[in-house]
Amino acid sequence: MKPSLPKGTRDFLPHEVRRRNYIFDTIRTYFHRYGYQPIETPVMENLSTLTGKYGEEGDRLLFKVLNNGDFLSKAKEQDLAAKDSTAVLSQISKRGLRYDLTVPFARYVVMHQNDLAFPFKRYAIAPVWRADRPQKGRYNEFYQCDADVVGSDSLLYEAELTQLLDEVFTKLGLGVVIRLNHRGILAGLAELAGHADRLGDITVAVDKLDKIGMEGVERELLDRGIDATAVATIKQFLHTDDLEEVAPLLANSAVGQRGVTELREVLSSVGPLVNRVVFDVTLARGLDYYTGCIFEVTVDPELHPAIRMGSIAGGGRYADLMGIFGGRDLPGVGISFGAERIYDVLEELEGFPEDASQSLEYLVVCLDEESLRHGFDLVGDMRKAGRNTDLYPSAAKLGKMMKYADQRAAPKVIIIGSREAQSGEYSVKTMRSGEQETVARASLVRPVSATE
Repeated sequence: MKPSLPKGTRDFLPHEVRRRNYIFDTIRTYFHRYGYQPIETPVMENLSTLTGKYGEEGDRLLFKVLNNGDFLSKAKEQDLAAKDSTAVLSQISKRGLRYDLTVPFARYVVMHQNDLAFPFKRYAIAPVWRADRPQKGRYNEFYQCDADVVGSDSLLYEAELTQLLDEVFTKLGLGVVIRLNHRGILAGLAELAGHADRLGDITVAVDKLDKIGMEGVERELLDRGIDATAVATIKQFLHTDDLEEVAPLLANSAVGQRGVTELREVLSSVGPLVNRVVFDVTLARGLDYYTGCIFEVTVDPELHPAIRMGSIAGGGRYADLMGIFGGRDLPGVGISFGAERIYDVLEELEGFPEDASQSLEYLVVCLDEESLRHGFDLVGDMRKAGRNTDLYPSAAKLGKMMKYADQRAAPKVIIIGSREAQSGEYSVKTMRSGEQETVARASLVRPVSATE
């Protein structure tokens, strides 16, 4: 059998894993700096937890898990005969792989609310699964890096998360545009168009503007039953990119004016940032649970014109996500970094630091069998001293061992023969420059200081 992977999943070579860890470690550092605490939830949730939280498209993209044992035994014969997949699915599957980290977090808060101090700030870095069509920057299995705070409606958290986004991407060396909007503004637009009860249909269509263009949005709105007059109003609204131009358009909408007021406060609280922060009236974020300010981050086309990638981070404010699980009303706001897309962008830009691709500091090679035991002991002492060291496991031709050092991306190679073993002074070759120096054993086994 020829080995293969499911579509939308990937293996990672060691240097790729180290680069991914560089991204995770950078994000985690700022999560800690901003006071967010780590939690973990299972990869599977009950389907009753997941369904109805992401909109119709999200429900369609859930990976379902078959029940244990003879799962077909509980399927009704008439539903099987009728090939009613919806009915059969509810009978043979009660669990699903998590679609994101936010809904499981809401369930977690409700179940542990008596053990948490509010406002509760949490982060999670973990894989999620979506049954989407795989393409560049979009996978069936991928990691999210989330930060959320629940138990406060303070808009200072929106400002804080904007600052966090700015700091992380600055540290990663990526110039980005942080786009902000407010669901209240979109609700006001729905009122203005005469379809206040069709906000979901309108936001799903509007959220695709950057993918399908204005004509595509118009077709989708019409297909969803939005009349031509309302579509014309929506199109006119979407051409506006100034918050102060939007405000008078929503003068007769209380929810729209609230959105404008709150977004003004967030923008005024953020302060000076490295990256651009802009108001984007077309930003909709299709997930149903957002109720307030929404975020989306894209690579800045002015700084990185060759990059073609969608959003690399996003998030928003939710008012009643805990309530759907029977918990008390706890407002929250959160963001999520798209680690896979960030990786792809950094790789395309060759933006990873050189040391992000390797962790080995020294490789020890021995020229004869008598020196091998000496090399093994040296490696052990260097490891105890805090140096990442490995040993080529046999005496071989020097060329073969140096080729292995290249393949391992070892910065330095310690070469030991009988003379070096007796004297305790070794030839150390720096692989990049080819220079060699003699180094005493004492300096190699000296404990690494905190400043090294």
